[in-house]
Amino acid sequence: MNVQSQIRAAEPVTTEHFDVLIAGAGISGVGAAYHLTTQCPGTSFVALETQKTFGGTWSTHRYPGIRSDSDLHTFGYRFKPWTSAPIASADEILKYMGEVIEENDLNSHIRYRHTITAAKWSGETKRWTIDAVRLDNGERLRFTANFFWMCQGYYRHAEGYTPEWTDMAKFKGPIVHPQNWPEDLDYKGKRVVVIGSGATAATLIPAMAKDAGHITMLQRSPTYFRTGRNAIEIAEELRKLQVDEHWIHEITRRKILFEQDAFTKRTFADPEGAKKDLLAAVEAVLGKDYDMATHFTPRYRPWRQRIAFVPDADLFQAIKGGKASVVTDEIERFTENGILLKSGNELEADIIITATGFHLSPNGDIDFEIDGKPLDFKDTVTYRGMMFTGVPNLVWVFGYFRASWTLRVDLVADFVCRMLNHMKATGAKEVTPALRPEDHNMPLLPWIDPENFNPGYMMRGMHLLPKRGDKPEWQHNQDYWAEKDEFPTIDLKDKAFVYG
Repeated sequence: MNVQSQIRAAEPVTTEHFDVLIAGAGISGVGAAYHLTTQCPGTSFVALETQKTFGGTWSTHRYPGIRSDSDLHTFGYRFKPWTSAPIASADEILKYMGEVIEENDLNSHIRYRHTITAAKWSGETKRWTIDAVRLDNGERLRFTANFFWMCQGYYRHAEGYTPEWTDMAKFKGPIVHPQNWPEDLDYKGKRVVVIGSGATAATLIPAMAKDAGHITMLQRSPTYFRTGRNAIEIAEELRKLQVDEHWIHEITRRKILFEQDAFTKRTFADPEGAKKDLLAAVEAVLGKDYDMATHFTPRYRPWRQRIAFVPDADLFQAIKGGKASVVTDEIERFTENGILLKSGNELEADIIITATGFHLSPNGDIDFEIDGKPLDFKDTVTYRGMMFTGVPNLVWVFGYFRASWTLRVDLVADFVCRMLNHMKATGAKEVTPALRPEDHNMPLLPWIDPENFNPGYMMRGMHLLPKRGDKPEWQHNQDYWAEKDEFPTIDLKDKAFVYG
């Protein structure tokens, strides 16, 4: 029996009860905690966090240059102004989150180094039983909760996704995934190959290029990027006028969201025009002679995969300056000295970094049961991407692809708090999403339409995710601009909610 099995088999000694149990103290969990304190005063709750501190992604990822790939005016919470440059480092984001925790006395609700192993719902007691283990001393713990708020994110934090390429063991140097970055990795003067071309690669490469001998971005196919100053002109102007920061935050958020909505709509209505503008901005840095067609012209329309913002064009400046380069090819196999490509060329390297994505983990690697029967989320249908048919008193936070994650944290929190207050007022102990009579002939489809959005981690893990329907109530439509108006008007008496 392995250690995890022993942990799960052992019975905890004591049980604590809370009205709400939150999984995780990242951007979603801290947001959930704040909204509970302000919208549901008197509600008892606890947040269990596996890591040693708060922050989630911004705590677990420690690679060079780690930063946001969307602006902090919208990635920050709506209730706390962001006052610095829009693209922020992990340390700046952690400082901001720490202030939220301190200013709202949330730390007393968070327990670190607590990892959840199992969650079991009892229809008899109308409660979740949550088994956990303290990683610092191995103590087994048990909690019961009326409501379970899953804020642990959508990927496995303990390890990233690295494909199994032929002969990887032959390579003499280190192979590193950014999610498990060694603190002692010395890349000064070294030849580095970064496999991948997403936001992580775009962050790593300019940060490492300053000290590496040379760094190469090896991509199978190109990615879209947006670039510009790491500043918001309207925010700078309003600060000169000494406008209150809360006003600046709200005005800047509205301007950014208005422009994002217009751009998103354009990628559907005029994809070639949007594509032309995105490529022109990159070409303006790299020059007319650069092979844009090979290295920076994707085969898909804009926004079928996430578009990372490159502040001050630092990735392209590193390429232009000769410290970095791009190779577009496929891997045949690894060699002692690097990577043999399908073209026959060999990329020599001292260090290889696999910026190749995540392991999708919608259930947080938690063993779920409903009244003694194992729960597999893929057998459920999602209610607006946050609740699941047949699963009582549970909400999952899954953010936006085309807008900042935190926008949905706030929207979902408003809904949860409204639901909790409604249940308290009506005396309901249980709420379970269920297909209505008019929904029973509804086609059940994959979580998201690949024609709409198709990054690798989603395509690899689609079989793990709940199904969606063809009606707004039964899908996560990824449209913040619609949901911001729809969520506040959700009818809590709708037949989609079965109370008990």
